[in-house]
Amino acid sequence: MNIQMVDLKGQYKKIQEEVDQAVLEVIRSAAFINGPTVKSFQANLEQYLGAKHVIPCANGTDALQIAFMALGLKPGDEVIVPAFTYVATAEVIALLRLKPIMVDVDPDTFNITADIIEAAVTPNTKAVVPVNLFGQSCDMEPIMEVAKQHNLYVVEDNAQAIGADYTFSDGHSQKTGTIGHIGCTSFYPSKNLGAYGDGGAIYTNDDDLASMLRMMANHGQNKRYYHAHVGVNSRLDSIQAAILDIKLRHLDAYAETRRAAAAHYDQAFANMEQLVVPVRQHNSTHVFHQYTLKVKDGRRDELQAYLKEKGLPSMIYYPVPLYEQEAYKGLSDRQVDSLPVTDQLCKDVISLAMHSELNQEQLEHITETVKSFWK
Repeated sequence: MNIQMVDLKGQYKKIQEEVDQAVLEVIRSAAFINGPTVKSFQANLEQYLGAKHVIPCANGTDALQIAFMALGLKPGDEVIVPAFTYVATAEVIALLRLKPIMVDVDPDTFNITADIIEAAVTPNTKAVVPVNLFGQSCDMEPIMEVAKQHNLYVVEDNAQAIGADYTFSDGHSQKTGTIGHIGCTSFYPSKNLGAYGDGGAIYTNDDDLASMLRMMANHGQNKRYYHAHVGVNSRLDSIQAAILDIKLRHLDAYAETRRAAAAHYDQAFANMEQLVVPVRQHNSTHVFHQYTLKVKDGRRDELQAYLKEKGLPSMIYYPVPLYEQEAYKGLSDRQVDSLPVTDQLCKDVISLAMHSELNQEQLEHITETVKSFWK
């Protein structure tokens, strides 16, 4: 049975006519950069997210870098980041000569928490990056309270959780990425909202920050040939915007099929002592960018080898903690020796196939194969 970790071909077949027409319209118009499709997608994403400003850019890493450039932080300023995340989160901080302060995460949700952040705050701390890992929100309400108390910027890394909803204690909800001062996302093809190439976006509800973000993404100018800041050149091209505009219409439906797949996995593994299924944050929906299990008996690598032997895909996100990566050793005078939860997760986690095209037969084959490893 041919099962993909992410089935982009299968997804494309279902929207092929819409996508092909949209791409051809861009080509015929020759409006390849900042054309009408980019403006349409920007407006539609603003409406979907409930965000006042969306600034499309070239990729998710650029989104993070531009966010920190717009904040005007100084070299040596500290930014708190989880050690259990993709490297881009810390990479842009280091590139801007800021100090990434790597901290542990919650063992159940894999996300950073307000208590973890508060314990790491010093007078040099200027910002924090909550990463909405694997498809659900960090517990943002207490995080924003800690940020307000310590006068910190909050930059949400929402690359894996676009479309998820976070509910506050007063009952109102917001889309992930719109709660912090700035939200950043990636449209890498395998993301829940993925382009057919690179792409990203930054969003904010702050008018002044939006103005600065736009300038930073456009060579530091808000008027052509007049450069107020040292910026970068980062933009979403019109073909990718046209594709994303179509896929945005299907995003909630994609999330529902992912949740259904996750529910099947949950039920199949419910009575297995060797596995821990993903824990849902009580006040966040989960859009399951990844379905990530914890293998309790130290046999994670054996399980992955077994699945490979059986022709089934799996991935390990992330095998090495950020603070142990060679490139990040010595970047901070607060270098940690050990983050026990992160260290254990890097040994225990494994992600199974998760996408919007999984069918019942495939799900049953995956779960039965996983269970057979222990028989």
